[in-house]
Amino acid sequence: MNVSQTNVVAGKMPRHVAIIMDGNGRWAKDRSLPRKAGHQQGVEAVRELVTNLEGKDIQYLTLYGFSAENWSRPPSEVSDLMGLLRLYIRKDLDRLHKKNVCIRVIGERRGLSADLVKLIDDAEGKTCRNTGLNLIIAFNYGGRDEITAAAIELAKSVAQGALQPEAITQETLSSALYTKDIPDPDLIIRTSGEQRLSNFLTWQSAYSEFVFVDVYWPEFTIRHFEEAVAEFHRRDRRFGGRPNEGLPEEDDLMRPSAKQAT
Repeated sequence: MNVSQTNVVAGKMPRHVAIIMDGNGRWAKDRSLPRKAGHQQGVEAVRELVTNLEGKDIQYLTLYGFSAENWSRPPSEVSDLMGLLRLYIRKDLDRLHKKNVCIRVIGERRGLSADLVKLIDDAEGKTCRNTGLNLIIAFNYGGRDEITAAAIELAKSVAQGALQPEAITQETLSSALYTKDIPDPDLIIRTSGEQRLSNFLTWQSAYSEFVFVDVYWPEFTIRHFEEAVAEFHRRDRRFGGRPNEGLPEEDDLMRPSAKQAT
């Protein structure tokens, strides 16, 4: 079912949806399969979701693919996850490019193999002028690391005399993040029933709505996505205000990184 055909989603599609894709390992364990099989099926879930969202109203989709903390997993599993990103880019890049999808990978490049970094750079370069869905993959990403790196960058600017300390604002810090030209997520979905952020978009999620879905990521379908969006529309988003105060439209609210969005 395509989003445009559903009766579940009423109202405007959120501009930016981010997803914590959780539960691959438990999905595999329940089926007495190796964890790698769960990750492989998780990639298929990504492929299905992105295919259903191509050409639809959603502008930004961010997927949490590999966290900075995932390095603590067994080396074989880390290698499998790296290999899956390689496979996804190699297999899907041309199709995504033809569908006008813009690919972006946020996170720390240091620590990744040279061939993987080149694949990422090539995918971003090839699709950077596309104007359809912005597919953002958070890979080797940690929200606290991102904020720390931004603070270091601003501190260097202050030390060099290029920036006064009192000139540092929320907008200044936002402009130093990986997501400097991406609007903050309106909706964050987490699968597998867990209810925590896990160091994902720590700064950007200040006013996001959260929907926790009690299915493992490999089982996540467009129907679950639509139901999460329908729940999003049932929320009363006041951004710290009170009801009936004549708040501006959400797109006009001065959220930290939204002003830099293209």
